[in-house]
Amino acid sequence: MEKVSFVIPCYWSEQTLTQVVEEIVLAMREEPFEYEIILVNDGSGDGTWQVIQNLSKQYQNVIGISLSKNFGQHSALMAGFHFCNGAYIVCMDDDGQTPPDAAGKLLAKLRDGYDVVFAKYPQKMHAAYRNWGSRINDFMVRCLVGKPDGLFISSYFAVRRFVIDQVVKYENPYPYMAGLLLRTTRNVTNVEVDHRARTQGVSGYTFYKLLSLWLNGFTAFSVKPLRIATLTGCVCAFLGGIYGIFVVVQKIINPLTPAGWSSLMAVLLFVGGMMMVMQGLIGEYIGRIYISQNKMPQYVIREMTENMVFKGNDNQRIEK
Repeated sequence: MEKVSFVIPCYWSEQTLTQVVEEIVLAMREEPFEYEIILVNDGSGDGTWQVIQNLSKQYQNVIGISLSKNFGQHSALMAGFHFCNGAYIVCMDDDGQTPPDAAGKLLAKLRDGYDVVFAKYPQKMHAAYRNWGSRINDFMVRCLVGKPDGLFISSYFAVRRFVIDQVVKYENPYPYMAGLLLRTTRNVTNVEVDHRARTQGVSGYTFYKLLSLWLNGFTAFSVKPLRIATLTGCVCAFLGGIYGIFVVVQKIINPLTPAGWSSLMAVLLFVGGMMMVMQGLIGEYIGRIYISQNKMPQYVIREMTENMVFKGNDNQRIEK
């Protein structure tokens, strides 16, 4: 019987996590799979790790990993990927908004021959700023990573084993899951899934975290921003040259034309601002290269639940 690994990043979810796990257990009773649930505590400051430990004692196939600090959702996923062993891997959120009973739909598409299946929501029940951020992220993935038109990217998805085997080869910090998946395969589709309203707590994605996620996508998987910066510089230089010729010609035709102090300052401010943006973008690339060369870890594991130990350093898991 084929096995499914559920990998769930957990962040401040002590109030919702038990229900999520119970729904997975109930849903998988109707599916022809063995399964395991890997819960990755991403540096939560509440009782999330205690809840994970209790769940691992209640269910033998629930496994917990606790990271030493908050590394971010995508790094937490990478931690779970290194230690799962299912033929199929399903990733979902810890807040109950992604319904576990829809996992069968995603798995059915994988069995139809697709490599990656993303849940698509007819209506997202996020706050307005999250929906706005999702639209920007979708535009960025389409332009920079080459996402196929019409494909919806979400945090609820299922993948085949060979895709994850390629994803975990990425060892640098700042993983960006959409980029990692789409650079491995384009045999990807969507399945419509209802998105639930949040019943407890608030989203762990602040504006700063959304901005960091966008930067990961910009700088880790595409050089197009640098090319855009080059093109923008060329356009600004061309417009500046045209404007300079216009000023000279105007001065020749009408020597009494007053010097354009305000227009000159506007041009200087615009060009100076564009230069600062481009230099900052280049600096972001260089900084991330420097951090990668210093071997900054994707994640650091502080502790694991007692129903899982490891043999050697090859990430081979032995279940008690």
